[in-house]
Amino acid sequence: MLGVERKQENEVLALLKISVETWNKALAVETAKRALDMGIDPYEAIEEGLCKGMMGISDAFNEGKIYLPQVLAASEAMESAIAIFEPALAGKFLPYKGVVVIGTVQGDIHEIGKNVVTAFLRGAGYAVFDLGKDISPDEFLLAAREKGADVIGASALMTTTLVGQRRIIEQLNEEKLFRIKTIFGGACCTHRWVRDIGGDAYCACGAEVANKLDELLLE
Repeated sequence: MLGVERKQENEVLALLKISVETWNKALAVETAKRALDMGIDPYEAIEEGLCKGMMGISDAFNEGKIYLPQVLAASEAMESAIAIFEPALAGKFLPYKGVVVIGTVQGDIHEIGKNVVTAFLRGAGYAVFDLGKDISPDEFLLAAREKGADVIGASALMTTTLVGQRRIIEQLNEEKLFRIKTIFGGACCTHRWVRDIGGDAYCACGAEVANKLDELLLE
């Protein structure tokens, strides 16, 4: 009997994975509800089902098999399932790899790249708090303190808004928040720029961000 139950649980976990890989929001919600009805641990469902699906999406994106719209749709499917699990997760400790506060810098309203990065980080096991667009350095630091962030991630898509990344570094230094790491990206952002302003890491592509943070938090 236990073997049959485990087989059924594995089938549900596989369906959760497939729902993300096929960016099927309806299937994700339906399967998440089924998982709860069966008594599957919500964390296991997220880790062994949804996150594995997002890892598949990351690989496919990195290989050029899918594009940004599919990544965002997969992220929406994953988030819709997580919303079903959230009540059952209340009060439970989730062993996240780290806590990330992310947003687009002040004066910049572009969000697609930032949304992709958010999706990949959540799929890789990070707790991500997305602040949205046009976020001031003060707002980044306030959120980082409130959420106990390990990392601040900030995107700048225009040359006129790159200064926002530098101001984040300056304020972190002024407030002696040296434990908080930074990762920056965006169309106008470069590895040299991040190095020159004293940032910790540069990310050119959403698909590589999880590996970058894994390495950064091991330092």
